[in-house]
Amino acid sequence: MPPPCQIAHRPIRKPEVGRQGYQGFNPRTEYLKEGDRPYGARAVDCDITVEHDVEVIVRDGCRLYVDIFRPTNASGPIPAILSYSPFGKKFSGLCFINDTKATIAYQLGVTLDDVSGLEKFEALDPSHWCGRGYAIVNVDGRGAGDSDGGMVIMGSQEGEDGYDVIEAIAKKEWCNGNIGLAGNSHLGIVQWFIAQQQPPSLKAIAPWEACSDLYREQFVRGGIFNISNFDFIANNILQGGTGVEDFAEMYRRTNGGLINDYWADKRANLKSIKIPAYITGSEFSGIHGMGSLRGFMELDTKDKWFRWCGTQEWYDIWADKESNDDLQGFFDTFLKGENNGWREKTPKVRVSVLRFGKEEPINDIVVPDFPIPNTDYRTLYMTADSKLTPDVPAPGVVSYPSQEPGGKVSFSYTFEKQTRIVGLPKAVLYMSCDDHDDFSVSVQLRKCDANGKPLKHFTIPFSKTPITDAEDCTPVSTILIHTGSVGMLRASHRHFDPSKSIHPQYPYHTHDRIEKVSPGNVVELQVGIWAMGVQYEKGESIRVDISASNPLWLELNAGALLEGNNGVHKVHLGGEYQSKIILPFVDI
Repeated sequence: MPPPCQIAHRPIRKPEVGRQGYQGFNPRTEYLKEGDRPYGARAVDCDITVEHDVEVIVRDGCRLYVDIFRPTNASGPIPAILSYSPFGKKFSGLCFINDTKATIAYQLGVTLDDVSGLEKFEALDPSHWCGRGYAIVNVDGRGAGDSDGGMVIMGSQEGEDGYDVIEAIAKKEWCNGNIGLAGNSHLGIVQWFIAQQQPPSLKAIAPWEACSDLYREQFVRGGIFNISNFDFIANNILQGGTGVEDFAEMYRRTNGGLINDYWADKRANLKSIKIPAYITGSEFSGIHGMGSLRGFMELDTKDKWFRWCGTQEWYDIWADKESNDDLQGFFDTFLKGENNGWREKTPKVRVSVLRFGKEEPINDIVVPDFPIPNTDYRTLYMTADSKLTPDVPAPGVVSYPSQEPGGKVSFSYTFEKQTRIVGLPKAVLYMSCDDHDDFSVSVQLRKCDANGKPLKHFTIPFSKTPITDAEDCTPVSTILIHTGSVGMLRASHRHFDPSKSIHPQYPYHTHDRIEKVSPGNVVELQVGIWAMGVQYEKGESIRVDISASNPLWLELNAGALLEGNNGVHKVHLGGEYQSKIILPFVDI
């Protein structure tokens, strides 16, 4: 059940027939034939039986509704893969792409040959997964569509609801009793919360791009509140009878933004998950990367695989055949029990390195673990003349205005040979502010060309677009353009607990106390920067930008200033205040 606190809700739109795939409440059975194109897009690969608006009653009596797609002519019981979210079980990838043509360029490289319109948004497409011998179950979570209750986002409530739906589906006569979970983003994140409940029939999960802590990884990174993309989701995608959790109001109700029972319930207990997992992540998701990495590091199972991607998650799940074939091998192993050799032949960890600009990423580099063993963590010190140097510099101070968009200080290091930096970077900053008793900072790592120009990474293959350079992408969207890994921290939230950190390079900030900073006092900030994988050529450089702006969600809040700032921020250098960046150099 939910945590012991009252939860504020914000209104969402009532379901309306014809909007985002909603068809009205209409329990029925539909039959599709092989070759049918129900939405004029991808044809289905086999005869499919579709059961619409199937009722599942969860433990508190709420009725949740699901759509079930299964091969009509299956020779016996088959496994099911659940796709669980509040986005609407008939709100498809095809709907989303058509609805966002004006704001997301090139339809993400996804064509009508890739998706059928049967797929739930961010989920597997039944048009070909039924042909692979699986049932696909699209779930409207609590409060979504015609499902009862107020809409919840992660936490123990969605975990318990997911448990109950899994066990109900496992008892269906057509099911072999083995259930998997799959999907991106919300459909990935919720897998952590369902799997930590340990439903007996859940045999494998595939969280592709999955935040694991809504406080630290999405809404309050570093103790700094930002609604990220949720206003867009709440205003444009969610439909239900009541409303959805109001994250801005729940943050306002905290004691100075500190963790409370509500926010603690939004952090998954990954160590309680003991089943096989196929996890993906990337450095360019503004929400999911560190949750995916923590999942790989903390899950209590030897049967876990990690793929650090160079391609955007929706393209990966809808348009990349190799990714879907790989995922099928995983599910065939753990849901069908096939001895297909996938477990033995598939590397435990594969990483990508980004090259930015006109260059495609280098994908599927096999490494023994992540973070990569024998990583050379090198310290580069920040200097008053905007350099990064391996030698401790003379004392100095640089500053920037905290209330002017674009205000920042930068430090650069030029590579003398081809170099790969893959893993967890960290900044250690000594900072002060004469004008306020707190301050919030961001640290971003930019890749620059030989002329010092900052570069961008394009997150889908150029071959799927009319452009050949990330600079030419219009309109600019965080989904398609990555500018560099980011870390954030509010000075008053600087306390961290090394015993709970997943790695010395990524400090675990407890957010359980407020430590104000007397104006003018210098304090140390340990800023964990999200994992990266970048290749630099001779003459190219890495640039560290320190500012009071948020470099994420460019199209939603371009140049938005971080909360909690006033006046001028000072970065202290050299001497007793050795501000620095620690980077993970690798030889792979």
